Amino acid sequence: MAFLELDKVWQRYGDHVVLEGVSLTLAEREFCVVVGASGAGKSTFLKLLLGTERPTRGRITMQGESISTGPDGRRGVVFQRYSVFPHLTVLDNVVLALDLRDCRWLARTFGTARRKARDAAREMLSAVGLSAAEDRYPEELSGGMQQRLAFAQALMAQPRLLLLDEPFGALDPGIRSDMHQLVRRLWQELGLTIVMVTHELKEGFALGTRLLVFRQGATRSACPRGLWCEGDLRFALEPQCLCCSTVGSAGEVRKRKEMTDG
Repeated sequence: MAFLELDKVWQRYGDHVVLEGVSLTLAEREFCVVVGASGAGKSTFLKLLLGTERPTRGRITMQGESISTGPDGRRGVVFQRYSVFPHLTVLDNVVLALDLRDCRWLARTFGTARRKARDAAREMLSAVGLSAAEDRYPEELSGGMQQRLAFAQALMAQPRLLLLDEPFGALDPGIRSDMHQLVRRLWQELGLTIVMVTHELKEGFALGTRLLVFRQGATRSACPRGLWCEGDLRFALEPQCLCCSTVGSAGEVRKRKEMTDG
């Protein structure tokens, strides 16, 4: 059974078709990177996986069950804009994720549950390198530290699928490189399945085990397989099938590109 499956998914707003006949399967623990120009449907694709939007047509399942409307504990998300609460300390920002999960109506745990939540939050802060900053407020943190905090928040509920919407877009190159290392480590240590949207093809090759290229203006009739072609990601570098998005292994592309360049 596929971990995540999209079956002939369409998304349209009025007369405007954003996604057309998307069929895709992802295995557990894949790191799938989605690249493409603005307006190609990347963010819409992520919203469908998160459950904040429902497809116009088609079906999306995770571990054999239809994705529910709205986020749940199985799916976490990190955005480009830091989704942290400015009035809470670093530690309380992370504890809040457990408060919302375990005490939905009051959004606060008490007693033994509170102590356990704070201990778990400290462990997560250690994992993302923020142990020394637990008593600070978000405005006292650098951009990279705030994004580490956003990752800690998203991972506290122990999601199986982590969705990343251009999480490094606002960071300087040096900080971005550090965040790449952090995400790779968390992905491997926690056994996550990740779907990340980015504008940077180079970033996709550096992080992903699989790459999806979204293109604008595709026509389903131009390709017998519809909008999705399983195959060589050289299409992303040297377009040969302009009607199609492409799916494949980022590692294979790196090797083939090196052979071509060499």
